[in-house]
Amino acid sequence: MPGVGYDEPMDSACAPMPEVVFPGGECRPALGLGTWRMGERRAQRAAEVAALRAAFEIGWRVVDTAEMYGEGGAEEVIGEALAAALRAGLAREQVFIVSKAYPHHASRAGLLDACARSRRRLRLDVIDLYLLHWRGGVPLAQTLAGFAELQRRGWIRRWGVSNFDVADMEELLALAGADDPESGCAANQVCYSLGRRGVEFDLLPWQRARGLPLMAYCPVDQGALAGAGAPAALHAVARRHGATPAQVALAALLAKPGVLAIPKAASERHLRENLGAAALARALDDADRAALDRAFPPPRHKHALAIV
Repeated sequence: MPGVGYDEPMDSACAPMPEVVFPGGECRPALGLGTWRMGERRAQRAAEVAALRAAFEIGWRVVDTAEMYGEGGAEEVIGEALAAALRAGLAREQVFIVSKAYPHHASRAGLLDACARSRRRLRLDVIDLYLLHWRGGVPLAQTLAGFAELQRRGWIRRWGVSNFDVADMEELLALAGADDPESGCAANQVCYSLGRRGVEFDLLPWQRARGLPLMAYCPVDQGALAGAGAPAALHAVARRHGATPAQVALAALLAKPGVLAIPKAASERHLRENLGAAALARALDDADRAALDRAFPPPRHKHALAIV
């Protein structure tokens, strides 16, 4: 599959790309690139920058990171790769960059300092979506005040949370301004895969009813749903479609409205393989879904939120 170039949308790379709609109406691809474990070793820096440059060249447009990843190292890798892509013709508005702040930085002053550091490492004036990585001891009202100030200064476009369950989300949206479609909470990022489907019982329907995208991290269970060791059901569905188990695992999530999956890929081969899941998301039929449900039963009761 040839690269799509910077002037073409991601969906021209393989198939019409499923999208998620954020509060306020902004649409973005439902498949993004995760960067956990990047930026941890200086010896891998050049290879990681090259992988991200390849990602931009073949059409990836959503990239997720955090100040925790490599203690800023992943943001630095993204910043270097994105700067090169922008010089080569990629338009800034085509790209959607997500980062996350530590919970101990979640006060108003702490978020200002943390965001300034992330912007510097990412080489960006504005972060598109800035998340609280998980809930800590700082009251949510203080965190919202910090997010509001970041928006006022133009340092972030939208804000959201990560690793929040339904009770946390209800508490959050009860705070003044948190449910505003233009300036309030825009997303919640949680662990979600075929192997960890607990969010389908309550959190995913709850968010869908309120128009809040659910960002799925570890969507292939850190590789357990990919490769030769993947469960037999994934191999069977993959053979039917001439696909790989990883593509099936991703497609199953991409087919669900309101879900944005963010698998990590550190090589061009995996980047292209994961991108191919977009086509498969539209091709899965009732027989495929039934086979996957037998192998990975949907939840029948409340589960504790999976956290990796």
